Amino acid sequence: MDVNETNYFNKVLQTCSSYRRHALNHNHRRRHDFMALAEHHKKLIPQVLDKINLVDEKIHANSHFLSLMIDGSDTPIVIDSSAPPVSAEMDKVRSTLKQFVRDWAVQGKPEREATYRPILDTLEALYSNTSVTARGNVRVLVPGAGLGRLAFEIAKQGFSCQGNEFSYYMLLASEFILNRSTAAEQYELYPFIHSFSNIKSSNQQLTPIRVPDVVPGDLPPNADFSMVAGDFLEVYKDDNNSWDVIVTCFFIDTAKNILEYIETIHRILKQGGTWINIGPLLYHFEDSIDESSVELSLEELRQVVQSMGFTFKEEKMIPTAYTGNPDGMLSYVYDCAFWTAVKNPC
Repeated sequence: MDVNETNYFNKVLQTCSSYRRHALNHNHRRRHDFMALAEHHKKLIPQVLDKINLVDEKIHANSHFLSLMIDGSDTPIVIDSSAPPVSAEMDKVRSTLKQFVRDWAVQGKPEREATYRPILDTLEALYSNTSVTARGNVRVLVPGAGLGRLAFEIAKQGFSCQGNEFSYYMLLASEFILNRSTAAEQYELYPFIHSFSNIKSSNQQLTPIRVPDVVPGDLPPNADFSMVAGDFLEVYKDDNNSWDVIVTCFFIDTAKNILEYIETIHRILKQGGTWINIGPLLYHFEDSIDESSVELSLEELRQVVQSMGFTFKEEKMIPTAYTGNPDGMLSYVYDCAFWTAVKNPC
């Protein structure tokens, strides 16, 4: 890492370490607001104070989980009390806890079935006549791999699979769950305690989520599975014609310039290689003041993909949520674009 990367990584570690204090302070505001109620109102909802106190306990459990996650880091944590983590960074910690549900909990299975299953079925169909042994020669790249579940499932099918991830929060979490889990449901966490809005049942909100639902080490003996840290455009700038399949899942809209992503995907795919994509077009830098951003409609994007040298083989729309609370009263559903496209011969 260079100095800037080291400093930011330390900030990520510090943010995770500061989670307990930050979350307890936020929860104490609820306690303060409850105590400020008129006595006759308190008597109507005495269970609310009990719930607030229970949330404190669950925050401690989450903090323990995060401590286990960052303890494997080789970077010493330097706590700078004069510069507490900003809200946006703490949001990433809470988002990471929800990502564990999506990728590694039983409760996340509906989301995985909606988004990962079409990809896995497509790979199975593409290589249905390829033996498990021969599949080890098929190289599959998954940029934006998050916590690694999709890449793990691809490797489990027998393919040589590499995940790539840029976020240090995701990298910390994926390293922990992939390399330091030895049993199913080994860890417990409470990812939905940070908001009391749109909750159907307090019992459901306070029920632990256990991860991982499967043991990540249970791969075929000859499985070739790896995770690589870094920016997709930088890491693979020299990988010309290197990959048989590239899988992008909720990834292409993370680009500042989506045209660069498409160019890179085309360049690093082998002739006749397949690009499998699923996801929305929620451009991450659209409202950024400090970063440029290029946003295309799906129709415009299709035209660009074709003009850059791809032929679409399958296209459909698939509705799915993303890191939603499966027991909540609110669900954002993306109508995701799914396609397989083949790199045209030169």
